[in-house]
Amino acid sequence: MATASLSTVALPVGMAAAAGLVGCFAVMRRMALASDAMAHVALPGIALALALQLNPVLGGLAALLVGTVLVWALEHKTRIPTDAVIGVVFSAALAVGSMLASGEELIEALFGAPVAVEPGETALGLAATVAVIGFVWKAKSRLVIALVSPDMARTAGIDVARLDLLFLLGFALTVALGLRYLGVLLMGSLIIIPAAAARQLAGGLNGMLAIAVALAVASTLVGVYGSPVLHVGAGPLTIAAAAGFFLLSLVKRWA
Repeated sequence: MATASLSTVALPVGMAAAAGLVGCFAVMRRMALASDAMAHVALPGIALALALQLNPVLGGLAALLVGTVLVWALEHKTRIPTDAVIGVVFSAALAVGSMLASGEELIEALFGAPVAVEPGETALGLAATVAVIGFVWKAKSRLVIALVSPDMARTAGIDVARLDLLFLLGFALTVALGLRYLGVLLMGSLIIIPAAAARQLAGGLNGMLAIAVALAVASTLVGVYGSPVLHVGAGPLTIAAAAGFFLLSLVKRWA
């Protein structure tokens, strides 16, 4: 993979761009820890798909969508905070997934195992990426208003509950896009770390979004091209690069 082709890099880069955008609103919603836990919901779906000899990404996506709707329904029916609901769902999903998967399959599900992707899967992945990016960009003003004051958002005619569901679904789809490359343990980190670094550097929302995307994409490229050179996993190297960018953002902020 030392000479990764454009088709090989396109999907990881698109996934990283979506992660940067979604991550900004996750950080602003104080979902940093909850976002990481949310990614673990994919584990039982991946394990079940492997047991049935199906595409593990589709299994992970199905589990994420079910988990997302469950989290959203529990939050709005019980008024329990989002992070608490996600924590409960995450714990149950991790337990079930650990029972269904074992050995090498479990390691690949947790940390990712990049393999050649079929053209059809690449096309679907890029379409999903465009959908997530388009949603975040189009809904960014409504997301900010709902974040600042849900009551004001309702007064402005915004369906806050529906907007929350769409955001969580976009988050779930972004996680699913990165499962093959980063696994359930690391994907949440790519969503949160670049956004956290961007928050230190940006002076406004648009700047934060742009910087988060740039850092997420740069971290992913480090992982893709650095992995065969350093003989380490692309996923861990990607997150290490993102953490390095975050540390540099702190130095810049304190300088």
